[in-house]
Amino acid sequence: MVSKHSRLHKSITFKSVICRFLKLIKYVLIIFFGLSVFSTILFSFVNPPTTPLMIKRHIEMKLDGKKVQSRHTWVPIEKISPYLIQAVVASEDNHFTSHFGIDLGAIEKARKHNERHKRKKGASTISQQTAKNIFLWPNRTYVRKGFEVYFTLLIETFWSKKRIMEVYLNMIEMGPGIYGAEAASQFYFHKPASKLTASQSALIAVSLPNPRKRNPANPSGYMIRRQQQILYLMPKMGKIKL
Repeated sequence: MVSKHSRLHKSITFKSVICRFLKLIKYVLIIFFGLSVFSTILFSFVNPPTTPLMIKRHIEMKLDGKKVQSRHTWVPIEKISPYLIQAVVASEDNHFTSHFGIDLGAIEKARKHNERHKRKKGASTISQQTAKNIFLWPNRTYVRKGFEVYFTLLIETFWSKKRIMEVYLNMIEMGPGIYGAEAASQFYFHKPASKLTASQSALIAVSLPNPRKRNPANPSGYMIRRQQQILYLMPKMGKIKL
């Protein structure tokens, strides 16, 4: 028969374990919040050296026995063609300059579109894609999506729209081992990103949803059709003021 003293001891032990666990969770949350805010503020003026996706691609190439190749040259946004900025906004995020990271209207439109079409349409904003690219390991889970929203709100709070666009266009994957506008422009069109034409910019924008399979220098029929749609939208949007 278990004595009262034994039951009381077990109860106290269980409560102490719970208290320690809750304290641990509290410290983990404080550290995570502090580091996430610190890194977000840091990258508002320091250029990110790499991304989790770049690291993942390097590991994949190593495991496949391939030569690790990476083309990436950071350039300030002033040295990126305004046509490319216009094209990615027209293609990826029409309300980039007006929303606070999340475009609820685009999410609803994507939901209705996906109910009727086999080709699925995403609703991630440029801010969300930037947050995911810089801070998060690439996978598709609800947990990661939650962190994506959190980091999106952080960069919208601490970064300007100009900085978000600058980081986005410099760090996003634009082909196999190709990252950023300058590397993509040099590789596909043999010119600096500042010299990209409207047509070339639209082709790069078309490739972004699937950059490892879509080649702006050798576009498919779908890419050309999508390019024409973006070129039609670009003048209507006017110059993107960041």
